[in-house]
Amino acid sequence: MSSSADVSGEASKWLDAHYDPVANLYTFTSCVDLADLGGDGENKLVIGDLGDGSCGMKLKVYRGTALVSESTLLDLPTGLVSFLMDLHEPRIPAVAVASGPFIYVYKNLRPYFKFTLPGLEVNALEQDVWRQAREGQIDPLALKELLEGVRDTADVPLSARSLRYLALEREDMQEFVSLHKAQPVRRQTVITCIGTLRKSTADEDGVSCLVIGAESSDVYILDPEAFTILSKLSLPSAPTMMDVTGQFDVEFRITVACRNGNIYILRRESTKPKYCIELSSHPVGLVRVGKNVVVGCAEEQLQGFTQKGKKLWTASLPAPITTMAAMDLPTRGFQAVLVGLANCEVHLYREKNLVSVIKTPDVVTGLRFGRYGREDGALVMTTKGGGLAVKILKRTATFDERDGAPGPPPAQSVRLNVPKKTKLYVDQTLREREHAAAMHRAFQMDLSRVRLAAAKAYVKALEAGLTPVSARPSVPLKMNAVVQGLGPAFKLTLNVQNTAACRPILNLTVSFLYDVGLYSMRTPYFRIPLLVPGPVYPFETLVECTSDKGISDVIKVFVLHDGKTAPLLTAHINMPVSEGLALT
Repeated sequence: MSSSADVSGEASKWLDAHYDPVANLYTFTSCVDLADLGGDGENKLVIGDLGDGSCGMKLKVYRGTALVSESTLLDLPTGLVSFLMDLHEPRIPAVAVASGPFIYVYKNLRPYFKFTLPGLEVNALEQDVWRQAREGQIDPLALKELLEGVRDTADVPLSARSLRYLALEREDMQEFVSLHKAQPVRRQTVITCIGTLRKSTADEDGVSCLVIGAESSDVYILDPEAFTILSKLSLPSAPTMMDVTGQFDVEFRITVACRNGNIYILRRESTKPKYCIELSSHPVGLVRVGKNVVVGCAEEQLQGFTQKGKKLWTASLPAPITTMAAMDLPTRGFQAVLVGLANCEVHLYREKNLVSVIKTPDVVTGLRFGRYGREDGALVMTTKGGGLAVKILKRTATFDERDGAPGPPPAQSVRLNVPKKTKLYVDQTLREREHAAAMHRAFQMDLSRVRLAAAKAYVKALEAGLTPVSARPSVPLKMNAVVQGLGPAFKLTLNVQNTAACRPILNLTVSFLYDVGLYSMRTPYFRIPLLVPGPVYPFETLVECTSDKGISDVIKVFVLHDGKTAPLLTAHINMPVSEGLALT
């Protein structure tokens, strides 16, 4: 994809409305939202500020370019959303801030409700160990040894208190035990991501439920009025990002990116994932555009998938992704994806086509496009250095949707206007009805011939040693052999490659089987070190022909795991006839 110089007219598409490099805002896209908090028709900018990471966390509200409200947060915010709780007039949305295991709900910019995630199961052995410490039956060192044993053997993980205790130095253990031994042991999960789901209608002013992703690999859907758990969905791994669409009472889909590098799609009728998207690298951004899902990967790629997990396209990026957000202009019917990059640029993609590039003075960490004030096409950006920038899309701006990548012309993908049932189709259908048995016998005969030809080719390849044959097709190994020399001494080189995507292979050995009356080998058995995916590793050995009869034989190669007898890979090497005399 070309640089920003190839995307013409960028300055004529966006207006620089505001830029404050010292706004002291440190946040991410998940903690930025636009909402009409005053009911006056003007959207405000709501930001969950991370502060310096240990203090200074605040909920800030901007109106235009001015800071109008500021509230202190007790912990680091992990997500922020605005939602309508009820049908009461005026229709003023509330703000939900996820922080640790809690959700703080603000209404009219005042604290309204605090929701706590349900606690997790506590290990019974861990509780017994802390009971003994409370009753003075064990000292701090014995307490540490017992907790380490519970951590290594038990199925239920330790609580945060026990994990902190195991990380302490010896001189700090007694004070920690005295301070916490009287308190009950609890194991609490934390919130990793948050979203909203319409309750019963798809209207913009409809009541919405809160959707929460937790570190315990669960997704909770909360009632917007009573804040009770309406549904609990399970995932194979902890969620990191989510996108929600649909209505809870009708049908909904929750697309979740998890810490194991996969993306799962949850539906209403099932408590477990319906579809799974396996990626080659970890996702760093997730945006839904229409019925498709756009995923930003750590390997500097943007990939598009259907809502059932089928891959549609891939676009390469010039720099790592820092953040992603959706751009939706309903008045123009325009939907695209905003991608913040580490090279101080924001790219706008419609499907795999780059349609706009925005230069920024600093790396963008937070993006939000929508209605700000009374302007529908506002783009709010927060930067790595704490700055705040606002751009407005011009009403006359147009985007060129041509694909800059080389390839066939767009007309090639246009389908021909072929009728559903042609005369040829009708004739073929009648022929199949009349000669069904004969056509089936002919098909079975052709299938048997294909299988026979494949078997003959397979046997021929085994006998001729043209290619290595894997004894286990699931093993990602590839090997070929090269024989060099005219004789009687030959140089035999084995090229071994690990073809797996990301998993190394350990503890392999190579063994040779040959006629000791014809050949002698310097290294008939050796070990293979760690095989990293991708590179080709050459291994060399010398073979000497000890016969003067001018004949040759086959040398067999076996690749095995240490201590195993079944080979993972085998190959037959046809040795050439020696041109020289055998050495005596």
